[in-house]
Amino acid sequence: MNDEQKGGNISERLTVAGTELVNYVKGLIAQGNIRRLIIRKPDGDVLLKVPLAAGIAVSGALTLMAPVLAALGAMAALVAKVEVDIVRRDEG
Repeated sequence: MNDEQKGGNISERLTVAGTELVNYVKGLIAQGNIRRLIIRKPDGDVLLKVPLAAGIAVSGALTLMAPVLAALGAMAALVAKVEVDIVRRDEG
């Protein structure tokens, strides 16, 4: 895991098994402090960039993200591992 602070944000990169991707992203959304997700292939090619609006209630966020979660599920079936870049708000 790599952590890097930039302008009030904290950036992390994790490797996740494709089969765990949807559940992992749902958990991140539930945390509520995520500003952006970037899903990459292991070689670094970007598969999907997802900006997340701050302050959306968890249930509302999951409803709004349903199409994205469906796309992630489809990608998970095709890729063994992905890298997830997570940009969080720095809360002190």
